[in-house]
Amino acid sequence: MYVCLCNGVTEQQIRDAICDGASTVCDLNARLGVASGCGCCRAFAAQVIDETLQVRALPENRVAA
Repeated sequence: MYVCLCNGVTEQQIRDAICDGASTVCDLNARLGVASGCGCCRAFAAQVIDETLQVRALPENRVAA
């Protein structure tokens, strides 16, 4: 699903960027251009960040060091 129509950024691209270290909308803006146009995607992008980081924090999703 497209999240940022102005820059053609998908939810999967956002999740991939989060897995590569992005943790804020500003990080996504720098990497993908999210929220650099009209800004309508900002709230949903923030929600995707929160959801993805929560899922990654679950014990069953942690990688043993």
